[in-house]
Amino acid sequence: MGEPMTIERADVPMEDPQASLERAFIEEYLKTRGHSLRGLHVLPEEQVNALLRAASLYAATKLAEVEARAAYVHEIHGSSSE
Repeated sequence: MGEPMTIERADVPMEDPQASLERAFIEEYLKTRGHSLRGLHVLPEEQVNALLRAASLYAATKLAEVEARAAYVHEIHGSSSE
């Protein structure tokens, strides 16, 4: 028989936390417009494209805000430990 198969940690794909957050922001945006990702298939393609463009812009803006806040917190804590 051979050796038992093992899964190396590097072989297991990990989901990008930023991608999960981006999807959550997109879903949040769509919800405020009365839609969901699952329900977009019933809308005309032009409307879906417009909603997804706006949702992507919203998500990018929110991600930038999160990153800016994280950098600020890191800066505060980094400078206070010196």
